[in-house]
Amino acid sequence: MQQNTYPLDGIRVIDFTQVMLGPCATQMLADFGADVIKIERPGAGDLSRGFYGEKTEEALNNAVFASLNRNKRSVEIDTKSPEGKQMVYDLVREADVVVDNFRAGVMDRLGFGYEALKAINPGIICASGTGYGETGPYAHKGGQDVLAQAMSGVMEKTSDPSIPKSIYPTTLCDYTAGMHLVQGVLAALLARAKSGLGQKVSVSLYDSMIAMQMQEAAQWSKHREVLNWAAMPLTGVFDTTDGALVVVGAFKVNPLQDICAALGIDDLSPEYPNLAAQRANKPYLQGIFRDHFASNTTAYWLERLEARDLLCAPVRPLNEALEDPQTAINGMLLDIDHPVLGELQLVGCPVHLSDVPVTVRHMPPRLGEHTEEVIRQFGLKEKERAAG
Repeated sequence: MQQNTYPLDGIRVIDFTQVMLGPCATQMLADFGADVIKIERPGAGDLSRGFYGEKTEEALNNAVFASLNRNKRSVEIDTKSPEGKQMVYDLVREADVVVDNFRAGVMDRLGFGYEALKAINPGIICASGTGYGETGPYAHKGGQDVLAQAMSGVMEKTSDPSIPKSIYPTTLCDYTAGMHLVQGVLAALLARAKSGLGQKVSVSLYDSMIAMQMQEAAQWSKHREVLNWAAMPLTGVFDTTDGALVVVGAFKVNPLQDICAALGIDDLSPEYPNLAAQRANKPYLQGIFRDHFASNTTAYWLERLEARDLLCAPVRPLNEALEDPQTAINGMLLDIDHPVLGELQLVGCPVHLSDVPVTVRHMPPRLGEHTEEVIRQFGLKEKERAAG
């Protein structure tokens, strides 16, 4: 039987990205079959290679870097030298997409802006991820995940006013913007198939976080009302005798009645019959819930809550989620034998295609591992010598 091809077979991506936003996007393109050539600074590479602040072989190929860079090829190029620039231009002639996540204007200063590359290859798609956008008062500010959380309004909300504001503990903005960048690249590839021309694709951390709050923004615009899903009166995280669980008291005719039944207490819904009454008395209701959940185990309460068809789940650490059979069944774990790190488990692609499951075609590359291979493939050395 003929093996199905990856959807992006034949698409070549020149990847200038670093850290999280860009690399998670180009890794997904690579997972879908694109030939991703990662351009790295000689001797240092992607900033994620410096996670431990060391330059040992193990440090430069650390697990954080490996988690974002499978199925790519690494090429060391000094992009500030005339020879290095010419190598990039020669690669662009043979490429479909160029991706970066520098500050606005950096690619132009390097000589790799869209207008410059379009002159070399009219079909090129230049995709950029920035902090705040490519124009406007914040365009040249340093963008970063935590800053986008703060600037966009995401960090300001908590589930309760008594809880201090805090940093969301995983890269919410980077990953979201990275996936928006993938969407933009795929849309531009579809458009090019019709027109034959490339275009500029732009996303930002800031825009992605504003977009994530589309419901909240519409509610504020129309009613000047703050919509905070985490602060709903019948929703909360509650400690048990051996851990914690979360209950979402929503999407039912009378969730308060069902919660009371699960807790084995008198029905409070006649006294607090609607959302307005429940909101006004949230501290009292949550106090009752908290006292009762603290009297028994997580498993005990989950069984009782699920018997009432209430939305609930245990609060558990990442290691337990990784060890859950559902995680493996969903194909979310990729076991590799890395040439430097040894046995390593990577998180797989969350987009599952029935005909072509994601595999590791290329190990996360060592710094400059494919430089000579790419030079030979595209004849870059000969062109570099001619340019010199």
